[in-house]
Amino acid sequence: MKTLQEQLDAAGLHVFGCCERLSAYGPDLLQTSQLLQDFTPAEADILGASMLLVRAEPGQVMIREGEAGDWMMLVLKGTVDVTKRLELPADADADAGAEAAVSRVAVVRAGAAVGDMSMLDSEPRYATCTAIEAVEAGVWGRHEIALLIRDHPGVGAKLLVKITQMMAQRLRNTSNQLVRILRKQAAAAAETPAR
Repeated sequence: MKTLQEQLDAAGLHVFGCCERLSAYGPDLLQTSQLLQDFTPAEADILGASMLLVRAEPGQVMIREGEAGDWMMLVLKGTVDVTKRLELPADADADAGAEAAVSRVAVVRAGAAVGDMSMLDSEPRYATCTAIEAVEAGVWGRHEIALLIRDHPGVGAKLLVKITQMMAQRLRNTSNQLVRILRKQAAAAAETPAR
């Protein structure tokens, strides 16, 4: 199995060592990040020491949909575009172009986490994450989180709870969106006269 450094190198990301002091990114990051907001500056620095710091240039793919990966990123600076390929029906016009087959899922900024699903379940990446502007991010692999739990059990457990809460909130938001879509479809079906 490749080390986290080897995986990041293979992804074309520039690694600059450990993040070390997350608190140095300022109080805004600790207050606004859903993942970090319950951590003290000292706890955030423990988290930072367990992460690798990567940088990506504008337009650089940081995570590619469908690829394997057991690591996640916390965006520290910059903006990231999260996109998902759409499966086109077999009868779709082949001339529609690749852009028609990609949908923006989100635009995330400093404090947001990406890649957490694959880090936890080892499934292929769900979406592609591309730097819109220069990005700095801290990266945890599954192995690094295991070491964090071993060496700093309180901080490690707190991190896992925060990741779980974050994923539960995303699932709740997705479920609410699905309900809205289903309601619209039901209303449209009720308005359509029977043939």
